[in-house]
Amino acid sequence: MSTTQSDRLRALLEPLVAAKGLDLEEIETSKAGKRRMLRIVVDSEDGVELDACAELSREVSDLLDETDTMGEDEYVLEVSSPGADRPLTEHRHYIRATGRLVKFQTSDGGELIARILDVDDEGLDLEVPGVKGRKATARRIAFTDIAKARVEIEFNRKDKKEEEA
Repeated sequence: MSTTQSDRLRALLEPLVAAKGLDLEEIETSKAGKRRMLRIVVDSEDGVELDACAELSREVSDLLDETDTMGEDEYVLEVSSPGADRPLTEHRHYIRATGRLVKFQTSDGGELIARILDVDDEGLDLEVPGVKGRKATARRIAFTDIAKARVEIEFNRKDKKEEEA
């Protein structure tokens, strides 16, 4: 059984990322001209601040320099948080998106835009916005019925922190 470079990187970096209270969401290696690019995406319940990404980047760089995981060739290291348009793929992603408007593509080919109200082990409780003055409706969707899901950007929605103030 061979271990891919991505698996070796994950095994090396996951303890470091976890020690910072972060989740290692993604590791991606690609070519960028003559150099290689190593992109690491981290997240947490409260999001990730720029300073935390910078500090983690320095520590990851030092750790990679101590090992031969990336080989001898030059590479560019990028440590970032997921963008707002990141697909929701893990249970924790749905929990973090509670209260947010999400666009779902269902496994039967349908499409739905709804706000996540609650998440449990089997699926989601949603609020489907009313159209043309109609009231919002409640809906339940099982994880097995979701083909794709992505948070919709809302420019006029109040942030949780603003609502609590």
